[in-house]
Amino acid sequence: MPATVIDEPPGITAVFSDGTGCTRWVNSQAHGERFSTRNPALARELLHGLADLVHPHGDVDQESTLAGYLGGIRAFTNGLAELGFTGGAAELTRGRLAAHWMSGKYRPVEEGRARMMLRRLDDLHGVLRPDVRELVDGRRFVSKRRRDQNFIQPYSETEWSSLTQVCRTAVKESYAAHRLAVKTAESGQDPRVGGWTDANLLWLYAQVGPVEAAPFATWSADHPSGLSQSRFPWRRSWQAAKLFPTVNVMLGYRLLFGVYTGIVPDGLDDLGLGDVDWAGDRTILLDYVKGRTAEESRTLTTRATRLLQQWTDHTELSRRFAPPGARDALWVRYDTHNAGPWITRPATVTTIRAWVVDRGLVGDDGQPLALNMHRIRTTYDSMRDRRAWAGSRRATLDPNRSPQAEGDHYLGAGTPKQRELVDEIIAEAQNDMLKRAEPPVVLADDDVAELVRDYPQKVAALGLDDEALAALVGGERDVFTAACGDQLSGLHGPKGKPCPARPWVCLLCPLALFTPRHLPNLMRLRAFFARQWDQMPQAEFMGVFGRYDQRLAEILTPDAHFTSQALLAAAAQVADDDDELPLRPEEGTR
Repeated sequence: MPATVIDEPPGITAVFSDGTGCTRWVNSQAHGERFSTRNPALARELLHGLADLVHPHGDVDQESTLAGYLGGIRAFTNGLAELGFTGGAAELTRGRLAAHWMSGKYRPVEEGRARMMLRRLDDLHGVLRPDVRELVDGRRFVSKRRRDQNFIQPYSETEWSSLTQVCRTAVKESYAAHRLAVKTAESGQDPRVGGWTDANLLWLYAQVGPVEAAPFATWSADHPSGLSQSRFPWRRSWQAAKLFPTVNVMLGYRLLFGVYTGIVPDGLDDLGLGDVDWAGDRTILLDYVKGRTAEESRTLTTRATRLLQQWTDHTELSRRFAPPGARDALWVRYDTHNAGPWITRPATVTTIRAWVVDRGLVGDDGQPLALNMHRIRTTYDSMRDRRAWAGSRRATLDPNRSPQAEGDHYLGAGTPKQRELVDEIIAEAQNDMLKRAEPPVVLADDDVAELVRDYPQKVAALGLDDEALAALVGGERDVFTAACGDQLSGLHGPKGKPCPARPWVCLLCPLALFTPRHLPNLMRLRAFFARQWDQMPQAEFMGVFGRYDQRLAEILTPDAHFTSQALLAAAAQVADDDDELPLRPEEGTR
C-alpha cells in the first residue's frame, strides 16, 4: 500500500513514486496546540480519505504536499470544534459545514483539501448524508479569485536579452580561460625543477588537484627557486580556478541552461551524469525529477546539447580529483573558500546576488536584476516557439501541463508587448465572430428600394450614395459569388487594392449582397463543396469549408430567400465541373 493510516496516535505512513517515504502525525507536540487536533476521531476518518489520495490513487506525491493535507485536517477539525462539533463524519450536517466554511477564517486551499478528503472518505465508506455529500461536491464558499493570486511575472524582453547575453559571455570567457590553462599546464613541469612559473603551477594542479596543502606536504621550505612557501597559498585560488570551474563559472552555465531549456530549478540542481542519455552524437535525452509531476524526460535542443557537452568537457579535470560522492554530480564545482573543496549543492541566494553585481546585470529599473529560477522558467514558456505543437488538440498548451496550470501560471503571464498583441488578436477574433453572426444580405429582386427598406443598418454601414447603391444592386460591382459593397476596403487584403479573397470567402463577408442573378454561381459553389466533401476527410473539410458551406445552405434554403422554382432553374445551369469556378490549380477536385 502506498499509504497506511496509523490509528493511535493519528498519523499516516506514505511511499511516493520516487521511492521515498515518510511518516507524519496529525498532532505535533513540538509545536504546541496550534499543531494538534481537538477531534481525533474525525481526524482518523479524514486520514483514511487522505490515504487514498496518495499516489498512485491520487495526486499526493510529495512529503510537503502530505504535510499540507495534515494541516488541512487540523484546521477543519479545530474549526468545527470551535462551533461545538466533536463527532464523526456521519454526524456532519450541512449547517455545520456551511457555518465553518462561511466563517472566513480559512484559506481556499484548506477548504479544498477538506472537501477532497471528505469526498474520498465517502466514496470508500459511504459515511456522509446525501445532503452533506451534495454540499461537499458543490461550489466552494471561499473563492480563489484570480486577482488575489501573486503570479510570477516573466522578465521583460530587454531583461531576458541581457540575461542571456551576460550568461553567454560568462560561459565563453570562462571556457576560453580553461582551455588556455589546460594547454599551458601541458607545457609546464615540476616547479621543484623548473621553478615557480605560471605554467609550472598549472602543471602541478593538473597533476595533484586543487587540494592546496598537498603540493607542500613533502617539500622543504627552502626551495631552490628562492620563493617562500607563503607565495603558493597567495596564488593558488585564482590559478586553480582556471582549471577547476568555481561556483561563479557554474552559475553562468546553469543559468544559460535554464534559459535554453526552461527546466525548473528543482529538476536541475540534483542532476547527475547518469541522467544524461546520449541518443546519437548530437542529441541528449535528459531525465530529471520535477517536484510537481515526478520524473520527466526531455530531448534537448541543439544549443542546449552543445552547452552540456561544453560543461562536461570544462569539468572533466575536476571530476578526476573529486571524491566519488561528488564526481558524478552534473554541477560539481571547486570552492576556493571551503576546506572541501568540492561542492554539489545549489548556489545560495547571496552567491547569486554577488554574481549579478559582478557581471553588471541590471533590470529595467536600473537596479541589479533579481534572479529567480522559477521566473526564468515562466519567461521561457512565455517566449518559446509553439509551432512544434501544431496539430495537437491542445495546440496552445504545453502537453506536459494541465490546461488549468497552463492558463493560471504561464499563458496569463507575458511581457507588456506580448499582452498588447494578444489583446489585438482577441479584438480581431471578436469582430470576426460578430461579422459571421450577421445574417446574409439577400434580395429577392434587383431593387434598390427593397435594399434600403429591409437593410437600413447595412446601407448606413456601407456609406454609399444613391448612385453607388444602384451600381451595387444593378450588377456593376459583382464578383463571382455576390455583389461587393467595396472591393478596395481591405477586409481580406491591403486597403486600396482589389480584394484577393477566394470565391467562398464572400459568403461570410459583411460587404456581400446576394441577388437572384448570383444563384447559378452559388449553385456551382455548392457543387464544388460537394466534390470537396467526397475527397476530403470530414474533419479537414469542416476546418476549411465548413462555415462557408453552412452559410451557403442558409442562403439557398428553399423559400427562405429565393423560390424553389428559381433554385431549380439555377441548378439546371450547373455542369458540376471545376472549370465553372475561378480556382487555383491546387484547389481543383479532379
